[in-house]
Amino acid sequence: VLQSSKSVLRELDLSNNDLQDSGVKLLSDGLKSPNCQLRILRLSGCMVTEEGCGYVSSALSSNPSNLRELDLSYNHPGDSGVKLLSEKLEDPNCSLDKLNVDHGGEIRITRGPRKWVCFLSLDPKTANTQLILSEENRKATCVENIQTYPDHPERFDHWYQVLCRESVCGRCYWELEWSGDGVDISCVFGYNEQSWRISCSPCSYSFIHNDIWTRLTVKSISSRIGVFVDHSAGTLSFYSVSDTMSLIHTVQTTFTQTLYPGFRVFTGSSVKLC
Repeated sequence: VLQSSKSVLRELDLSNNDLQDSGVKLLSDGLKSPNCQLRILRLSGCMVTEEGCGYVSSALSSNPSNLRELDLSYNHPGDSGVKLLSEKLEDPNCSLDKLNVDHGGEIRITRGPRKWVCFLSLDPKTANTQLILSEENRKATCVENIQTYPDHPERFDHWYQVLCRESVCGRCYWELEWSGDGVDISCVFGYNEQSWRISCSPCSYSFIHNDIWTRLTVKSISSRIGVFVDHSAGTLSFYSVSDTMSLIHTVQTTFTQTLYPGFRVFTGSSVKLC
């Protein structure tokens, strides 16, 4: 399509797939064509490394007059890859004027949702007084004795719950381990239209949204759970994690508010962010 003399394609978005450097090489061959009229190219989250950046840079040298916007965020270009492409921004003969290489790193060349991994911590000011936080606010344990926490308007005073300090935006993935009688893993807690949760126990999983409970059928119960959020796409997915990842449940919706991961922990149980 890019090499066709009749090509009219001006914008191409291949984001969030496993294109890798080999796919970028094929794409760059098309970009080199004098028939290519592409103005905007988005390759966010495509497992591109320095090698792939070299292919794109070469294409821009061969056909410098068309591509104006290039998105390579959530990849692993490395310093040398960023340098190669940044030089094109400074090249007066190259039309490229917008380059996005944000959120790069080696983790971005991991297959599947783990490429979007983010760091989360529990917020002490939201923790119910029967939750003990430990391991640098990465673990919550529900105990019978009430803890002496200072009053705070954001603290859960009835349910044994705690929110994360960080909100999730864009694409985010995190994992946790739970033990005991059970935990609820949430974006808020499932009792209204803007909250969702998976309830985990030693014998079952259930999904709760807007106070509607759905029993989930799974092959086995795992103590390690992965959660993926794509805020703009409205996707929320829960995974059972062992040697492999198995999808437990996916929600497709529209997120209208800021999302905060949270947990409800049953007495004698614990949850730990990995």
